[in-house]
Amino acid sequence: MVQSIGLKKINTAVFISGTGSNLKSLIQFSKKKNSPISIELIISDNSKAKGLKYGKIFKISSKPFNYKNKLIVEKKIISEIKNKKIKLICLAGFMRILSKNFIKSFKGKILNIHPSLLPKYKGLQTHERVISNGEKYSGCTVHFVSPRLDSGKIILQKKVKISKNETNKSLKKKILIEEHKLYPKAISKIFNL
Repeated sequence: MVQSIGLKKINTAVFISGTGSNLKSLIQFSKKKNSPISIELIISDNSKAKGLKYGKIFKISSKPFNYKNKLIVEKKIISEIKNKKIKLICLAGFMRILSKNFIKSFKGKILNIHPSLLPKYKGLQTHERVISNGEKYSGCTVHFVSPRLDSGKIILQKKVKISKNETNKSLKKKILIEEHKLYPKAISKIFNL
C-alpha cells in the first residue's frame, strides 16, 4: 500500500567543505512536496566555506567546526545530530575522512557523492587522474559510506563522456551538473520513491 502524501520527511544533515553547490541542489530537492528529506543541519569543517551562506538564505542551522582534534569534534557533531534528530547524513564535498566509530554510529545512514565512476578513482584529484590515464568516460557515484574510503555500496552512477580537449576544469563542471541531478535521484531511490 502506498503511504499517504502527508508522510513525515526525514531529518537530514549535509556536510560540506566548500562552495556547497550540491548542498544547494539538495535543499531545492528537499523543498519539493514528494521529497523524502528535510534538511535541518549543515555541518562544515571550514568556517569560511561559501556553502554556509545557504544556511542563512534557507534558514537552516549551520555549524562550522574546527577540526584540530577529530575525536573531540566528532563527539560535538554527534551531539548536534542527536539534538536535531537527524536520521540521514549526506556528505557533499566534505573533505574530511570520518572515523570508523562515527560511521558505525550511523551505519547505513551516511551517503556520499564522489566525482568518478567508483570503484575507479577513489580519493582526491579524480579529474586529473582520469584525464592523464586517457579514460573515455568518467562520471559520478552516490554510495553508502563505509569505513573504507569510497568503498561503500553503490546506489546510483551517471556516466559522462570525456571530450578530446577536456581539461580538469571542464570535466569538473560537466560532472558537477550531473551530480546535482544524481544525488536527489539516489535519495529517492533509497526511500523507494
